[in-house]
Amino acid sequence: MDWNYYRFLSRWLLPAPSAAVYAALERAEDYPRWWPQVREVTRLDDTTGVMTIRSLLPYAMTFTGREVRRDPVAGVLEIAMTGDLQGWARWTVTAHGTGSLARYEQVVEVTKPLLRTFAVPGRPLFRANHRLMMRAGRRGLLRYLEAV
Repeated sequence: MDWNYYRFLSRWLLPAPSAAVYAALERAEDYPRWWPQVREVTRLDDTTGVMTIRSLLPYAMTFTGREVRRDPVAGVLEIAMTGDLQGWARWTVTAHGTGSLARYEQVVEVTKPLLRTFAVPGRPLFRANHRLMMRAGRRGLLRYLEAV
């Protein structure tokens, strides 16, 4: 088993139309406004940006995200990631009852040396850290969508 390889899946049920959720998620440069753990997003061009994230544990991760797919009809946003994380991440937003379901999938290898050093003993903490970040992101997006 490669202890630096992670596969994450999160599902956010949201009481907002899927078009509104998709519109919020496609503006990654606005994430720091509503997602506390997304510390900074710097757009490099129309399809690429650099993002720095930090959750509860005392380390930040920085990666470049390059748009691979943007499909509003299918509700899909996908990026390729390089930097402290290598791999991909995808949002898929669909209607769900009177609201929507935002499904987040991420498959990455951690390349940050500190995290690789602590890969085996730190794995449960790293996974918990990710869950906390995603939980806070959902709460932040709910507040953001209510305000818009």
